[in-house]
Amino acid sequence: MKKLPVLNINQFKNQEELTDFYSNDLNVHLKQNSKIVHKPHSHNFYLCVCFTEGNGTHEIDFDSYTISKGSVFFLRPGQMHRWHFTSLVNGFIFFHTQEFFQLNIINTNLNEFPFYLSLENTPKLQLDNYQLNKIGTIFQSINDEFNGQMFFKTEKIASLINLVYIDLSRLYSEKDSKTINVSSSYLNILRILEQKIELHFKTEKTVQFYANLLNITPKHLNRVVKSTIDKTTSEFITNRVLLEAKRLIVHSKNPLSHTAETLGFYDYAHFSKLFKSKIGITAIEFKTKHRL
Repeated sequence: MKKLPVLNINQFKNQEELTDFYSNDLNVHLKQNSKIVHKPHSHNFYLCVCFTEGNGTHEIDFDSYTISKGSVFFLRPGQMHRWHFTSLVNGFIFFHTQEFFQLNIINTNLNEFPFYLSLENTPKLQLDNYQLNKIGTIFQSINDEFNGQMFFKTEKIASLINLVYIDLSRLYSEKDSKTINVSSSYLNILRILEQKIELHFKTEKTVQFYANLLNITPKHLNRVVKSTIDKTTSEFITNRVLLEAKRLIVHSKNPLSHTAETLGFYDYAHFSKLFKSKIGITAIEFKTKHRL
């Protein structure tokens, strides 16, 4: 399989005392890293970017999103993406590791923010001009603090990140209200479920298997998943399998039958039928489309 670049936070121009956080003016960032940021790649860190001007498309895990003034994107570690701009863009971008957030923000988990809760949740939020002016000020403060040398620099940056995530979560939840009134216990079950699926999806695809791991009934697990992301547990599992299938189909030189076997389908016809029914085109058509 052709390996896609997985970018490490230390590859970017950083401050000596902050090796697990990075911030920049977006236009400057794109110019400084032009050789790597426009090609398909993933990261081993969390990324948040806010566009104050510009147009284009942002492809994330094979889904395309329109870029315009006020677009905010959130990426989790491991997600594949690439940019395509049709005009000059500007804004702010920051990265951080999970450890940076956990060490500096007490009693808050990144997965509690709705945009980081699940891969099923959209990675984009569109702000209007009023919202952009308010949120953009915090992004500017994060970038100013990163490039300054004031006392309590790390603590200030962490506080600002937490603040911008809180404000963005409120706006995100207004547009996508599924998780507003969901209990914390349900959200915790979903978080653990996604971790378990990530470990086992190539070999285990039944609801019963994951319910057993979580020590709950399949019926209750389905209730949790439906309440939090409005899908069945089976759909949740299948979507993760298909995402991996897409990655392997486009970035591997192996036969499609080998891709199917890698994902636990030893009957290629079964894999092919599933892919066509869920994606709408055959695996071969998908490969041709995205390689072009």
